[in-house]
Amino acid sequence: MSGRVYLVGAGPGDPGLLTARALELIATADVVLYDRLIPAAALAGARTDAELIYVGKEGGGPSMPQAQIEQTLLERARAGSTVVRLKGGDPFVFGRGGEEAEALHAAGISVEVVPGVTAGVAAPAYAGIPVTHRDAASGVAFVTGHEDPAKPESALDWHALAGFPGTLVVYMGVRQLAAIAERLLAGGRAGDEPAAVIERGTLADQRVVTGTLETIAERAAVDRVRAPAIAVFGPVVALRERLAWFERRPLAGLTVAVTRARAQASELAARLQSLGATVLETPAIRIVPIDGPAPELEGYDLVCVTSPNGARLLFERLAAAGHDARALAGTRVAAIGPGTAVALREHGIRADIVPERFVAEGLVEALAGVPVTRALIARAAEARDLLPDALRARGATVDVLALYETVAEPLSESELAAARQADYVTFTSSSTVRFFFHAIGPAPLEGARLVSIGPVTSTALRERGLEPDVEASRHDIDGLLDALVADAGRGVS
Repeated sequence: MSGRVYLVGAGPGDPGLLTARALELIATADVVLYDRLIPAAALAGARTDAELIYVGKEGGGPSMPQAQIEQTLLERARAGSTVVRLKGGDPFVFGRGGEEAEALHAAGISVEVVPGVTAGVAAPAYAGIPVTHRDAASGVAFVTGHEDPAKPESALDWHALAGFPGTLVVYMGVRQLAAIAERLLAGGRAGDEPAAVIERGTLADQRVVTGTLETIAERAAVDRVRAPAIAVFGPVVALRERLAWFERRPLAGLTVAVTRARAQASELAARLQSLGATVLETPAIRIVPIDGPAPELEGYDLVCVTSPNGARLLFERLAAAGHDARALAGTRVAAIGPGTAVALREHGIRADIVPERFVAEGLVEALAGVPVTRALIARAAEARDLLPDALRARGATVDVLALYETVAEPLSESELAAARQADYVTFTSSSTVRFFFHAIGPAPLEGARLVSIGPVTSTALRERGLEPDVEASRHDIDGLLDALVADAGRGVS
C-alpha cells in the first residue's frame, strides 16, 4: 500500500511562523525532504527515527535536481512511508510545489497541501512595509525574478507590470535587480518610486536596504545584498520609516549564547529571539536523572523543591509508583522560586511558600517562622547544603532526595567558536559556569559580556577570576532578561 505525501510550507524562516498543522505533520512523518532555510526548530520536532533528506537548492552551489527530488518522493511513498516535503514559504508560491504535486498525482500517490506563510508578505511585514494600504496601494503583484532558464523569453510583461497601480514584490530577483529596475523604468514606472530589498527576511540577521527604483540596484550592490532576498517597489515602502519594528526590538543585532541544558534552553532562546537577539544554543550541561524509588512522603511536614528539574523528576518517580499529587496531601510545600512553583503547579501542586529572593538563603528566610519537624529536600546530587543545614540547626530532621546529576554536555569546536564571538553569554547556574569554561579552555571570549542569574552564579564566575558584567536583581529567567535588556539599552555591549 502506498504512503501519503504532504507538501508542507515551512514559512520564510522565523520558526514562529510555522503553522500548527506543519508542526503536527513533521512530528509524525517517516520521511522529511527539506529545503534550504528550513527553521532548525522544524526539524528538531521530527521523530528521532525519521529519515531526514536535504534537497535544498542554492544559486551557484550543488543541489539535487528537481527530477531526483520527485523520484525520491515517489520511492518513499511507494514504500508505504508518510512523507513530508518541507518547502520554504508556501509550496505553491514560486516553490515548484505544483510540479511535485503533478508528478505525484500522475503516479497515483495521495497528496495533501499545507499552505505556509510566503516570504513576499512576511519579509515586507518584518521590514515595516505593508504590501497593501488603503491610501498607498489597493493591489499587490507577486513576481519571480528567476524564471525557468529553458524559456526562450520572459513570460512576464514588464511593460504591463510597470503600469500596475500597486505594489510589486519580486522573489529571487537580487541577481537581476538592475535589469528588473531597468525594465520597469523603460515601461514608464516613476524613477523616484520608493523601493526596498529585504535580505534574509524574518530571520534575526534580516537586513533592509532602501532607495528608489532608480537607485535601489546600486545601493543593494554597495551593501552586498545576497540571496535570499525580496525586492519591493511602490509607495508603501515609504511607510517603513514609521512602521519598522523588527530592528527596533531591544536586543536586535546582538548575539546571545545560552549555556543552560538543552531541554531548558528552548524557552530562554525563544524569549531572547522575540526580543530580537540571534541566539546561540551552547548547552554546557545536561541533566541526568538518578534512578530510585518514589519517596514515602507520609510523615513529612515540609517538602522543599529547589528547581524545576527537581519538581519534574519528583513527580516522575511518584508516577512510576502509581502516585500523583495526592501523595503530598497535608504536607506544606516550598518552592525555591517561581519557575519551580510553575513546574509544581503543572503537576497539581500549588506551593505554599515561594521566597522573595530565589536562592537558598531566601528560602531559609521564608521558612524562619514556619514550624518544621521533619523535612524532605528534593534537589540535585551536587548542591549547597545551606538549606538542610539551616533546618537541622533549628532541630528538624532533614532528608535529602537527590533526583538528578548535572554533567558536562560536550560542545563542538564550531559551537565554542561561535560563543567566543557572542555579545553576551548567559549563565543560569554555577554548573553552567563551571562546565562552560572547562569546555572553552584558556581561549578568551572576544569581548562578550557575562550575564549571571544571581549571586551564587556570580560567585562561581568570580572563583574563575571573572567579574559578571550583568547580574539579575530578580534571580529567575524574567530577571535575567530584564537585566540583559537594560544593559543593552545602555549601549555598553
